[in-house]
Amino acid sequence: MSVLSLLRLHTAADFADWYRIGAEYVDGVADEMGFDTAEFVDYQAGVEAMRNGRPPASVSPAVRRSIAADLLADAVFSEPFCEWLPLWYEVSLLGPVRYCEYRLRQVADPYCRGLSVSVPRFSRPANALVDGRPAPTHLTGFRERFVLADAILHLKWFVHVARESGIVVPQELVDRTRKESLACYTGHRESLSPRVRRFQAALFADDAWVREIDAAYGLDSTLFGLWERLLRAERERLEAATQR
Repeated sequence: MSVLSLLRLHTAADFADWYRIGAEYVDGVADEMGFDTAEFVDYQAGVEAMRNGRPPASVSPAVRRSIAADLLADAVFSEPFCEWLPLWYEVSLLGPVRYCEYRLRQVADPYCRGLSVSVPRFSRPANALVDGRPAPTHLTGFRERFVLADAILHLKWFVHVARESGIVVPQELVDRTRKESLACYTGHRESLSPRVRRFQAALFADDAWVREIDAAYGLDSTLFGLWERLLRAERERLEAATQR
């Protein structure tokens, strides 16, 4: 099995675990950071509705918004992410990435009806400049570019899905995290400030997202294995620095 096996997913029931894993990630980051979760949706109700094939119209608007936000954010995440990486990587994944976007949008669409659900616009290198140059051009190694890309894009992903799911995320922290991360991961800042470092350590728990998607869908994917190792290593590095 491989990452291409994901192309076989078609129905909302197929994506129930996908939504569950994303919602659990959002819940975990928010809990670690002490964000206000008083209005956080009952995502388990959404998971059960998807798994049981219930019509989207029978699901509460708040839960439908959360499901749609999660699936749409995932739909448009990968193509801009690949632009931060070497051209060979971007070209090799472009076909599967675009098909996955198409499929995720199809599944998300019924949950959007009657709601105003936005689609996040993830940063591309051309609009993430450091010293007047696209951020990835300051780096040469694949690992360094991958970690930089995730540091910037998973921040946007989390903020979008969390807010659409009822969680309050302070904008000042978001702005500071993006600014410091661009500088730090391109070698223009020695380290992240303590709260930003803690936030990024929580966000880099997306290694668990990768691992759990791989397990839930029986992929045994070499590519997912690589992603997990890179993300886990950075999470552990940040956690160790936070504890010092």
